[in-house]
Amino acid sequence: MIAGMSHAPARASAIADLMRAGREMSRLSMVFRYAIAERLGLAVSDLECLDYLADVGSATAGQVAERTNLTTGAVTSMLRRLQQAGYVTAERDPADRRRVIVALRPERVADLERPYERFAERAERLIEGYSVEEVMLLARHYDRMQAMYLAELDRLRSGDTAQRSA
Repeated sequence: MIAGMSHAPARASAIADLMRAGREMSRLSMVFRYAIAERLGLAVSDLECLDYLADVGSATAGQVAERTNLTTGAVTSMLRRLQQAGYVTAERDPADRRRVIVALRPERVADLERPYERFAERAERLIEGYSVEEVMLLARHYDRMQAMYLAELDRLRSGDTAQRSA
C-alpha cells in the first residue's frame, strides 16, 4: 500500500464537507445581507458599497464600481441615492476634477453597525474558543479565498470563459 492512501477517503470526505459548509455559509451570508439591507431600507449593492467605504475610508466612483461589480451608470445612481439618504458625501477630486471621491459619513457608521451587533457579539464568542493557530489558519484561508474570488471576478469581467483548474 502506498503511504497516505489509507487517508485518501477520509481526506476526500473532509474536503467535500468543507466545500458544502463553505457553500452553505456563502448562501446564508447572502440571505443575511439581504435581510440587513432590507432592514436599513437599502439595496444589497448599496450596503456593499457602504461596507467597502467603511473599510477603505474613501474611494473614487470608479473604484466603487469595480468593487461592487456595477456599471459606472449604476454606481452613479446608487451614489446619488446614498448621498440623498445622508450616508455618503461625494466631492470632486481636487487633483482630477473628472473624478468623484466618495466617503461614508462618520455620523452614519453606528446606523450601519447596529443591525450587526448581535451577530458580531456571537461571532466574537465563537472565535474565543479557537486557539491562536486556528484563528491564523482561518485568516489565511479567508485571505486565499478572497484572492481567488478577485481573480475569478477579473476573469469573468475580461470575458474569459475557458474552464481551467489550478
